Amino acid sequence: MVLNYIWVFFFVVAFIVAVIRFCLGDTSVFNDIISSTFDMSKTGFEISLGLTGVLTLWMGIMKIGEKGGAVRLMSWVISPFFRKLFPDLPKDSPAYGSIMMNLAANMLGLDNAATPMGLKAMAEMQEHNKKKDTASNSQIMFLVLNTSGLTIVPVSIMVYRAQMGAANPTDIFIPILVATYCSTLVGMIVTSLYQKINLFDKTIMAYVVGTTILIGGLIWYFTSLSKEELASVSGIVSNVILFGIIILFISMASFKKINVYNAFIDGAKDGFKIAIKIIPYLIAILVAIGVFRASGAMDYIISGIRNIVELSGFDSKWIDALPTALMKPLSGSGARGMMVDTMKEFGADSFAGRLASTVQGATDTTFYIIALYFGSVGIKNTRHAIPCGLVADFAGIIVAIMLAYLFFI
Repeated sequence: MVLNYIWVFFFVVAFIVAVIRFCLGDTSVFNDIISSTFDMSKTGFEISLGLTGVLTLWMGIMKIGEKGGAVRLMSWVISPFFRKLFPDLPKDSPAYGSIMMNLAANMLGLDNAATPMGLKAMAEMQEHNKKKDTASNSQIMFLVLNTSGLTIVPVSIMVYRAQMGAANPTDIFIPILVATYCSTLVGMIVTSLYQKINLFDKTIMAYVVGTTILIGGLIWYFTSLSKEELASVSGIVSNVILFGIIILFISMASFKKINVYNAFIDGAKDGFKIAIKIIPYLIAILVAIGVFRASGAMDYIISGIRNIVELSGFDSKWIDALPTALMKPLSGSGARGMMVDTMKEFGADSFAGRLASTVQGATDTTFYIIALYFGSVGIKNTRHAIPCGLVADFAGIIVAIMLAYLFFI
C-alpha cells in the first residue's frame, strides 16, 4: 500500500512540475519525460537480467550455509542474549527458536528463510499476548530488531553494485556491517527503555560490550590508516571475510555429510527465480523515479535541501544519496530503485553511489515489516513499534553517512 502511494506521488508531482515548466517555456520537458520512461524500462530489464548470474551464485552459497547448520549455529550463539530481551515470554516458549532462527537468517541475508520464521515467531508470541489486537512488548522488540536490519552479508547490495560496474563491489561490506550494528544497537536500547528492560543485566552487557568493543576496534583501526591504505585494506578484509564465510559454509555442510553440490543447485534455482521475479517491480519503480527526475521535481527538492545544508556551513556531498535514505523506511523496492538510480546517475564507485549502497544496507523497511508481521496476526495497535523502528533507521543512516566520509572521501 505504501509503495502504491509513493508510485502515484511520483507521477502526480512530476506532471505538476512538468506543466509549470512547460508554461514557463520549457517545451522539451515532456519529451524528456517520455524518453526517460523508455530508458529506465530498458535499464530495469538489463539490471534484472544481469543480476541473474551473481544472485544465483550467492543464493546457492547461502543454501549450503542453511543446510550445513550455519543458521542454527548463530541461533545457539545468540540465544542467551535474546532470552534476556524477551522477559515476557515463558522460558519454554517455542517462539524463542523461531525468533533466533529468523534473526540469524536475516544476518546471513537469507530472506526466503527469514520471513517464514518471522511470521511463525509472531504467531507463537501472539499465543502469549493477552490483548490480541495490541502488540506485546516481545512482539515490538522482535519487530524493531528486524527493522534495524542487522546484516552480516549484504548479498543483494553487492550484487547490484557488481551489475552497475563497481570495480570492487564488496568495498561497502565493512561500512554496512558497522552501520547496521549501530542501527540495531540504538533500536534495542530505545525499545528497552520503553519496556523498562534492565540493560545492565550481566548477560546483556557481556554481549553488547563485547560486540561494541569489536566494532569500535574495527573503526579505530581503519581511522589510523591513510586514505589509500584504508581503501586497500578494507577491500582486502571484506573479501577475506566473505570468502571465509563461503569456506565455512562448505566445510560445515561437508562435515554433516550434506551433498554440497545439490544444496548449491537448490539455492541457485531460487536465485534465478528471484532475479526473474523482480523484473516488473524494478522496472515499475525505476520508471517512476525516472519520470520524477526528468520532470525536474527531484532536482528542485535536492537542491533546496542542499542549499539549506550549505547555508548551515556543512558539507553537502551526502545530499546526492539522500533519496535512498528518505525512501528506505517506506519501501524496500523504492529504496532499491533510488540506490540504483544514484549509481546510474553518479557511478557505482562515486561517493554518492557508495553512500547510497551503505544506506540501503544500514536498516530495513520499517513500515513494510510492521505491516507484514503485525498484519499476519491481526494486530492494529502497534504502540511504540513505529517510533522505535524509525529511531533505529535514523541512527543507521547517520552512521552510514559518517562512515562514507571515513571510507570513501
